[in-house]
Amino acid sequence: MDYAAEFENGLSYQDFLEQFATEEQTRRWNDFHNSVQLTDNQQTLLKSFVREMKVIVMAGAWCGDCVNQCPIFNQFALCNDKIQVRYVDRDAATELAEELKICGGARVPAVVFLSEDGQFCGRAGDRTLSKYRNMASHIQGASCPTGLANDEDLTAAVVQDWLNEFERIQWMLRTSLRLRQLHGD
Repeated sequence: MDYAAEFENGLSYQDFLEQFATEEQTRRWNDFHNSVQLTDNQQTLLKSFVREMKVIVMAGAWCGDCVNQCPIFNQFALCNDKIQVRYVDRDAATELAEELKICGGARVPAVVFLSEDGQFCGRAGDRTLSKYRNMASHIQGASCPTGLANDEDLTAAVVQDWLNEFERIQWMLRTSLRLRQLHGD
């Protein structure tokens, strides 16, 4: 899979919504986007990123999980122009959807992290650990509740989960011998 080409063909946050979302879907994405509050420490961390990172987000404008996560990525990108995020519609990019299957399905969002020169660094999705803990706490049965989830703080926890993923990739890029030689640092 040529992830660098997929990134180049991807769309900005606004262009993705304009091309693939209905008016109601756009409203939902924008409402959630406006509700995401990054803490001062989170903003400081994001602003400290020095390596360019390219991020492909395979999404669906219709998808509830995308509504509640993809605007977070845009908030991160707004904090630091080293974070370049491109969105790809799952149903329009069938080859990428096949490549990024999760648990046997074309689930979204699926996120691929690349270096500045398009080298694969990692992938994540479709939900974060905090979201899965929250979901598990609502399942009826002998194994639940887990005691690990708190509905009130779910958005903040998901933001932090995603920030941890972005930070992990940033440290990978920052400590890469190849990129340190390239940048002389």
